[in-house]
Amino acid sequence: MPSTLRSPVGLGKAVCVLLGAVAVTDVLSIAAGVHSRMLLADGLDDGFLAVDEDALTLADNMYGTAGALQGLALLATGIVFIVWLRRVRRNAEVFDPYCHTLRPGWAVGAWFVPLANLWLPYRVATGVWTASLPAGTLADRGAAPRGVLNAWWAGMVATQILGRAAGGYYDRAEGGEEVVRGLDLVVASDALDIAAAVVAILFVRRLTAMQDLRARAGGFPAQETPLGARWGRAH
Repeated sequence: MPSTLRSPVGLGKAVCVLLGAVAVTDVLSIAAGVHSRMLLADGLDDGFLAVDEDALTLADNMYGTAGALQGLALLATGIVFIVWLRRVRRNAEVFDPYCHTLRPGWAVGAWFVPLANLWLPYRVATGVWTASLPAGTLADRGAAPRGVLNAWWAGMVATQILGRAAGGYYDRAEGGEEVVRGLDLVVASDALDIAAAVVAILFVRRLTAMQDLRARAGGFPAQETPLGARWGRAH
């Protein structure tokens, strides 16, 4: 069990900035997708597609660039988010080691287990959330509201499912009408991703603040005078 706490504040801020960048790239993707959709829809005539080739090429390039930016933003955000989650999980082990059903290493490993990654990271976050609540009886903390936590995970799962379904449909689309429907689905997926990013920011901010307050307040059930009653050097 770790004997010291390390502040998650700096990492939490970095995650929130990156989540904001994800939302911005989603907006760019929506704008490019709507432009392509309007171009294709206007060019449809009884199922046949008649669109200016140069305009279509430009629209495709814009859409591809937006998608590449999305991928980079998501990759960077995912890496920093997992580092932050590992930090708050290790802190939670000091706060209360009895709130967790999974060992600290699962804060990283849970994301890489096929299918189980739709549930295991939530179990990790639930334990961290409970352990990071103000000190009191375990029963009281276990019954504390988890609205932001649940909304974050619901948004995470929903955007993954819709995103994969929409991307698969768009990639398989052949005719003009199918491509238009595929673009509609991808735009809807990007809009949902923006909402999920906003909720994720609220979750990260809330949990980071909870741990900061808990560390300053003391009262750790794990040990009488924890070494981490004050943050370590990392802020």
